[in-house]
Amino acid sequence: MPTRRHTAMKTTGPTTKTTLITGAAGGIGRALVEVFQAAGFRVIASDRCLRPADLACHHYLQADLLDLVENEGYATETIAQLRLVLKEDGLNALINNAAVQLLGGTESLGREEWRTTLNVNLLAPFLLTQALLPELESVRGSVINIGSIHARLTKKNFVAYATSKAALAGMTRALAVDLGPRVRVNAIEAAAVETEMLKAGFLGRPNSYHQLVGCHPQQRIGRPDEIAHLALAMVDGGMHFLHGACVAVDGGIGNCLRDPE
Repeated sequence: MPTRRHTAMKTTGPTTKTTLITGAAGGIGRALVEVFQAAGFRVIASDRCLRPADLACHHYLQADLLDLVENEGYATETIAQLRLVLKEDGLNALINNAAVQLLGGTESLGREEWRTTLNVNLLAPFLLTQALLPELESVRGSVINIGSIHARLTKKNFVAYATSKAALAGMTRALAVDLGPRVRVNAIEAAAVETEMLKAGFLGRPNSYHQLVGCHPQQRIGRPDEIAHLALAMVDGGMHFLHGACVAVDGGIGNCLRDPE
């Protein structure tokens, strides 16, 4: 009998999914890198600092989002570097996580604080989405904007930050309408999350920290890995009908009305 030759089936398109995560050196960013990497994604991590020695990712790109917004030449060079890493594999997920939180009241906020806040928190996510649209479209990719509860509920001295996150929520919905079925766009709006930055803000004020914990019906604050696992589910969990959504992850605090005691 003639022997039958077995040939490998040819496949089209990338076999490994790729994600770009901005603000990767921070608490939530690190958790996003770890969770997506563990799920088998090729992770391109980016932040404005040098690559932390303990940040495990497939590729690290040092990039300043403020420069990306304000300097067109720098933006072109940064996107070109990303395309060299992506090659022709497409981009399955763009996670706009990087943000700045410059506090100040109506009387004290200056032009520089407003410019920096809006450029990093709002314009950078839009420009990255716009620039990488061909790569996202080629694989029916997904954009996740990491927002904040401050898009809906805020407090004193957060006017610039809250405005940027409210605008980011509006942009998320508008992009979903604009892009239709080509690229899914969603946002995660978290309340307090246990990051080193949050802990530093309460350094020497343990009572204030415990009060913050007690404000949440769950009697705790969120963990970075919870945000990361939700992002993974939104990108790769079969929730393809989720589009233009701003998902609250707040331990129930968004439902509380607190009266004076």
